[in-house]
Amino acid sequence: MSSRSFRTLLTLLLVSVAANLTGCANFFNKTPTNADELYDQGKRRLDGSDYGLAIKSYELLVTRFPFTNSARQGQLDLMYAYYKNSNRESCIDLADQFIRENPTHPRVDYAYYVKGLANFDPDRNFLERWFRVDLSKRPPSNSRSSFQAFQQMLQRFPESPYAADARQRMIFLRNRLATYEVFVANYYFRRGAYVAALDRARYAIENYDGAPDIKRALEISRDSYLYMGMKDQADKTSEVLALNFSASSK
Repeated sequence: MSSRSFRTLLTLLLVSVAANLTGCANFFNKTPTNADELYDQGKRRLDGSDYGLAIKSYELLVTRFPFTNSARQGQLDLMYAYYKNSNRESCIDLADQFIRENPTHPRVDYAYYVKGLANFDPDRNFLERWFRVDLSKRPPSNSRSSFQAFQQMLQRFPESPYAADARQRMIFLRNRLATYEVFVANYYFRRGAYVAALDRARYAIENYDGAPDIKRALEISRDSYLYMGMKDQADKTSEVLALNFSASSK
């Protein structure tokens, strides 16, 4: 065989291999053409923790086939993919949209739950341990939103499979929110702003009953009443303190 014929044969062989490889790539990267296929693609990517690609699949699904059952289930999975991919605002926006548009959907409880997760602060312990950041002194706006989402879920769906986890998270959030309110109440009290201190302490007592810092909230209330010359109210608060914290209030 001449060198020219050999080069021609080699070129044809390389072209054939390239065509086959392109065909294989197209086969594996083929875009699904219906709702079920798109959902399955997104689910595989989600299960494989490839959240970025899962988001693309689910977003394409809800855009192309918005009124299908696959799209509604895809929205729920998309919320989780947003959450895992740290797209907090997208997760919350989609959860609100799903709750608004599907109030009787059998899995609407999950939308409330994921909304709560998106606002939950998973880095609290890490920040406090490594950077000595006292998060009790920071306005906990996300914590309030998280608490409210879990609370709404439990009020509407007390038997939800996510109820137990939501309750545990609410205890953590309740304690954190109470700590912040008492921190602010104490700040006002030390500066002689007794009315403001009383308001913040009362808010903590009324909204976060059971939190460890409620004892301090009652003490601030009692002392604020005393400084304001309201002895009867101070005595009543002392009675509540003695009744609920008899061992530790002496």
